[in-house]
Amino acid sequence: MKNSDRMPFKDSYKNLDRTFVALSVYNTGRQKCTPMYQWGPGIRDHYLIHYIISGQGWYETRDARYHLKAGDVFLAFPHTPMTYYAHQDDPWEYCWVGFNGSDALSIVLAAGFTKKSPVIFQFSRGDLLEDRISQIYQCHGSDQAHSLEMTGKLYSALALLVENAPDTAHGAQDTYVQKAMEYINGHFAYPVSVEEIACYTGISRSQLYRAFQQQLHMSPKEYLTRFRIRQACRLLKNTDLPVSTIAGSAGFDNSLYFSRVFKKAMGQSPSQYRKA
Repeated sequence: MKNSDRMPFKDSYKNLDRTFVALSVYNTGRQKCTPMYQWGPGIRDHYLIHYIISGQGWYETRDARYHLKAGDVFLAFPHTPMTYYAHQDDPWEYCWVGFNGSDALSIVLAAGFTKKSPVIFQFSRGDLLEDRISQIYQCHGSDQAHSLEMTGKLYSALALLVENAPDTAHGAQDTYVQKAMEYINGHFAYPVSVEEIACYTGISRSQLYRAFQQQLHMSPKEYLTRFRIRQACRLLKNTDLPVSTIAGSAGFDNSLYFSRVFKKAMGQSPSQYRKA
């Protein structure tokens, strides 16, 4: 039976154990869509890669609309409006994996994805990418051991994209934004200033601001705050430490300020988040 003749189906798994701060699988699956099946307009709180196995459809972002077909790969960035939908006569079948963590952004940039260029057309090793994403789904489970195994398979799938990225994409490892993210990853628990981050990268504060806005559509300060909030979320979920201790561990020197920033970012207080 040809792929185009298969009946619509959806196999998916949502992982609720997002223990690993560097990289965690959020969801994964495979779907043969019905004609004009659509997701969005909407946003995700994580990165989401789709590999198109057969058929065709469209992917729309804030900046562009892409007509995609079998062999193409598209990436959704977190907190970025998007819509994607299947063709009327030749609806696509795809597999996907959603993920996030402190390593996620540097990896997707190294793979050649940017918000202005979120698509890889006719990926040369698509069959292997499909297999590696399928392996993530096959080892899913509800305990930490399965989460760890899924993360290992995710690294393998992402490594395939990085290995086959254009030479220009590998240069992203050496950009100012990359260096800034590396510094934040190692120093977020300390009273880091944007001036210190800019000094480490070797450029001025205003140049660093422009680089972050161009690549991530956010300021260095906003990225640092979001990074710290993610660390705080992990500690709230996985430890019994007092909120004041968690605030300090995540780089906030004032627990009241931390609570205010956390509630603005997450929609609830740290204590409410822990209970939930």
